[in-house]
Amino acid sequence: MSTENSSSQPDERQMKKLRKSASRLYAVQALFQMEHSSQSVDQVRAEFLNFRFGAEIEEGTELLDGDINLFRSLLEEAVNWQAKIDQMTDRALVAKWPIARIDPTLRALFRAAGSELIGHETPPKVVIVEYVEIAKAFYPEGREPKFVNAVLDHMAREAKPEAF
Repeated sequence: MSTENSSSQPDERQMKKLRKSASRLYAVQALFQMEHSSQSVDQVRAEFLNFRFGAEIEEGTELLDGDINLFRSLLEEAVNWQAKIDQMTDRALVAKWPIARIDPTLRALFRAAGSELIGHETPPKVVIVEYVEIAKAFYPEGREPKFVNAVLDHMAREAKPEAF
């Protein structure tokens, strides 16, 4: 029995998963950037694809290339379906906390996740896990990941009730 696969290098299946995870993170960052600038979806998408995907962040350390098709579709669908996604998010939030009052990073995260729940075949539980992990990256010490989990669970049950 060979132990070659026990090396620290991910196999092709793991790399595909990592590229999808990176695309989700990039989509959240891009949506945040769009909200805080006057840039269009086309401008932000071009910037990310030209300068962020695979960029060197320090000598010898590169950002992971993302799944370009997933990144593009998450952005497009988040923009095209923003009103519907924001309404789903509002229904998942406490009445005193409409989406306009929550942190802009969380708003971008909910929009990216909502676009994946509405426009993709990704199992809802995968979407929830992936975006909770992104929340942990942005808020490593906070309670936000638990909040994200609860809101996304509600949104997923609304978007794809047959999956539960």
